[in-house]
Amino acid sequence: MTPILSVPAAELEQWLSEHGEQAYRRKQIWSWLAKGAMDFGAMKDLPRALRESLSADFSVTSLKAIATSQADRALTTKTLYELDGGHSVEAVVMRYAERTTLCISSQAGCPIGCPFCATGKFPFGRNLKAHEIVEQALDAARVLDSEGRRLSHVVFMGMGEPMANYEAVVESVRRLADAELLGISPRRIVVSTSGLIPRIARLGDEKLPVTLAISLHAARDELRDVLVPINRKYPVHDLVDAAQAYGQRTGRRVSYEWVMLAGVNDSQRDATELGSLLRGKLAHVNLIPFNPVDDTPFHAPDRAAIKSFREMVQAQGLNVTVRDTRGREADAACGQLHERVMRNKLVTV
Repeated sequence: MTPILSVPAAELEQWLSEHGEQAYRRKQIWSWLAKGAMDFGAMKDLPRALRESLSADFSVTSLKAIATSQADRALTTKTLYELDGGHSVEAVVMRYAERTTLCISSQAGCPIGCPFCATGKFPFGRNLKAHEIVEQALDAARVLDSEGRRLSHVVFMGMGEPMANYEAVVESVRRLADAELLGISPRRIVVSTSGLIPRIARLGDEKLPVTLAISLHAARDELRDVLVPINRKYPVHDLVDAAQAYGQRTGRRVSYEWVMLAGVNDSQRDATELGSLLRGKLAHVNLIPFNPVDDTPFHAPDRAAIKSFREMVQAQGLNVTVRDTRGREADAACGQLHERVMRNKLVTV
């Protein structure tokens, strides 16, 4: 059955016309989806005949939740969804005092192959379609609405490389921002990339003031070639030049993500190189303590080492924060819930 959000607005309005209904009914349907309606029968301000016709021709979502895990006293919830065709992706809801953030997936698997990433341990599946990305947000909004909360922020930092699924990601951002659907400001949406430079330049032309996040992790090519293999094609200095051009064009400060790996990228040398790379630029450094991933040689630095590295980076004149690590007991690293379910063949919700 056709997922209703896979149908462009104009085509849905044409379908409504063919069923004797006015175009404004499309806005009503979208409003119900944004409010978390689980089926068309719940859309009570639609005529019964229309609800029945919608149920016959469309599905509310294409996603099927097959596993969940919780952490942080239920403030963090990770859901594994099965897609049409059998692949699966994760989405994580993180609840804070003043905001609620969804970490969203754009691909089933990831083609980049970073050795510290759980997602990269599995064969790449496929790109998600725009409606599959948006459906993750609608499901999160439904859950949050039942708690008296509202989805306020979205970060494309789940499974996949967003820029490798460029068209669907940009379309999904526009739909997330659509006031007739979720109405999330692009300024509250973060799109990350490991370094696809041509797509960064293209994103700057979209007139979407999203925050760009660069998965940096190393400030010299020698190390970044290992940690982020796409660096061999798009070297780190060229990447930073492209990111800063995006920041200057949009007026948005660029976030540089640095997963902290003990004995790998947490030395004085690394801090000094990071300072040389970003000093004086429109940039913010986000240090991320590594979430352990089975069958990798990497470990997180201890708290003292993290504090020391943060101070060394600050001494380079950079703005820096340490990310609040959420969900360590909830298959925290991206791809870990998928790994556990696939390994144990669990199907639990």
